[in-house]
Amino acid sequence: MSKELEKRSEELEQTLNKQLELLKKESEDWLKVGAVVAAGALLAFAVVKATRKKKQHKTQEALEALDREGLLNEDIRRRLTEPKKSTFWPTLSQRVLILGLALAKDRIYSALFARPEEEKESEKS
Repeated sequence: MSKELEKRSEELEQTLNKQLELLKKESEDWLKVGAVVAAGALLAFAVVKATRKKKQHKTQEALEALDREGLLNEDIRRRLTEPKKSTFWPTLSQRVLILGLALAKDRIYSALFARPEEEKESEKS
């Protein structure tokens, strides 16, 4: 009976070790995906912040120039400082950007999740 318990205990330990190894491998993949998502979010945040500063700086300069010339009134100030309303249809540059991001995502995912056998076969071809 004790031999059976020891054997069962060893089997359970081996099973647990295999499960832990599998979990480690899967968590590495998720970590890579998370890192890619985090890097993309930081990049998008930086781009948005940089473009907003430029726009606000240029708007402020335009307001000051109009004020110096005496051409600034409330209507012009409101038009220059009021945020632009979004439209339903995106511009062509936005469409191209989304298409590029989708293509990049597909390539990154295929590179991250490629199996070693597939990589070896592709190198042989």
